[in-house]
Amino acid sequence: MTNQTLPQFRYHPDPIRSGAVAASPTACKSCGQMRGYIYVGPVYTERDGLDESICPWCIADGSAAVKFDAVFVDVNAVADLVPQAVQQELERRTPGYQSLQEAEWRACCGDAAAFIKAASEKDLMSTEFPKSRSALLRYLKTEEDMESEDAKEFIETLEPDASHAAYLFKCLKCGKLHFHIELE
Repeated sequence: MTNQTLPQFRYHPDPIRSGAVAASPTACKSCGQMRGYIYVGPVYTERDGLDESICPWCIADGSAAVKFDAVFVDVNAVADLVPQAVQQELERRTPGYQSLQEAEWRACCGDAAAFIKAASEKDLMSTEFPKSRSALLRYLKTEEDMESEDAKEFIETLEPDASHAAYLFKCLKCGKLHFHIELE
C-alpha cells in the first residue's frame, strides 16, 4: 500500500476534509492498486459493487468513469450554467459528495463552484468562512422562503448527524459562497 499525494481536483479541492475520500487499505477496482485512499462518495453506474472501491487517482484521470461507464457528480443543477467541458470534468473526473437526499452542485460566474463540505454551525462561525452564516441566513430567507426564526434555528442545529444539511460551495472566480440545502 502506498500513500501517494492525492491528485488535485479543481471542483473538489479537499476531498479528505469533505469526507469524499478516506484512508483505506482497499485495492481499487479500476487500477487494482492499494494506494492508501479510497473514494467513499456516490458512484452513478449500472454496475454493482463499486461503492468504496475506487481510488481518487482513477477518478482524476477519468479511467474509472470509462471503465465502469460511471459518473460521480450529477450535473443536472448546473447543466445550463456551465460549458460542456466543465460538465464532463464534474461528472467523470471529480469526486462527488454524500448528501441526505440528492446532491446538487452549484455554479457561479459561468463555471462550477468548488465543493467545500457539509457545513456545521461551527464552520459558519469560523474565521475560515467569514460572513458565511449571514450568507446562509439570507439564502434561507430569500431562496428557501424561510421565516427568520426558522432560518436561525436551521443554522443553530446544523451538525453532522442532523436531519437537515447545508452543503457549502465557493465560486472559483469571485469567491462568493453558495449552498445546497436539504431539509427533512
